Parts: sequence; structure tokens; C-alpha cells
Amino acid sequence: SASTRGGMASSAELKSVLRETLEGRGVLDQLKARVRAEVFNALDDQGEPKPALSHENLLINELIREYLEFNKYNYTCSVFLTETGQPREALDRKFLEQELKLHVAHDRNSSSV
Repeated sequence: SASTRGGMASSAELKSVLRETLEGRGVLDQLKARVRAEVFNALDDQGEPKPALSHENLLINELIREYLEFNKYNYTCSVFLTETGQPREALDRKFLEQELKLHVAHDRNSSSV
């Protein structure tokens, strides 16, 4: 332990404390997601061109984007948009509702379909 070495913590102990601290703050998972997103983006830059995005897939992807954004899955959303080729700018909510023939009661507490 740190006390038996004159107050010096081992690197394993420091690593353990750092991991616990980052996990406790919810930062560790965010860092892992960010690293995955950056690795994917770097690899995708050299990938093959994606097929054209169909109208149906555009709408489906927009629903998925809305779900990810609503739940604050920001890094997942970033990878999703890159991988699918979905436009960075979100579709207009009214357009989406009309295209999907949705009758949405607009709740003030919710911004997700």
C-alpha cells in the first residue's frame, strides 16, 4: 500500500484511483466512445464511397438520429452520421411527421418523436 512505501502510490494504485474517478464522473465511457468515433472517422476517410441514401433510409436514419440526440448519445450519433452518410443538418420535424404520416401530440417535456 501507499503507506508502506513512504506515501508513494504505485502506478497500479494510481491507475485504479484514476479509473474509479473517471468512471464515477461518467467520463471514462465518454472517452472510450470518443476514441472509437475518432478511430472510425480516420478509417472511414479512406473507405469506399457509400451507396446513395434512399428516401426510406433517410427517414429511418433521422428517427435514429433523433433518438440518439434525445438521449445525449453524442459520440454514437457522430459515428452514426458518418457511417450512414446522413446529412449533418437534421430534417425539419414537420417534414418528418408528414412523411411518416405521424400525428404527434407535442408534449412540452419531450422533443423526441
